[in-house]
Amino acid sequence: MSKIPSPCIGVCKFKREGHCIGCSMTKAQKSLFKKLKKDKHQHAFLDMLMHQQGDMGKYSHWPIAYRKRCEKKGVKAPI
Repeated sequence: MSKIPSPCIGVCKFKREGHCIGCSMTKAQKSLFKKLKKDKHQHAFLDMLMHQQGDMGKYSHWPIAYRKRCEKKGVKAPI
């Protein structure tokens, strides 16, 4: 099974109290995702991230950008 891409969509501006305005991850979360090797852990991380985005608001652009990133990598988007 192909490894899913990082939730990062290439914006990387940490202006919302330490959260990226593109994906909502903190620098620590970005580092953590890179260390996750099992599919179930990566999927759980994405679930957590989507809940975080919902709580923070203003991330409606992310699912569209992430799906495009997955398509470009040749991986089915897990969201």
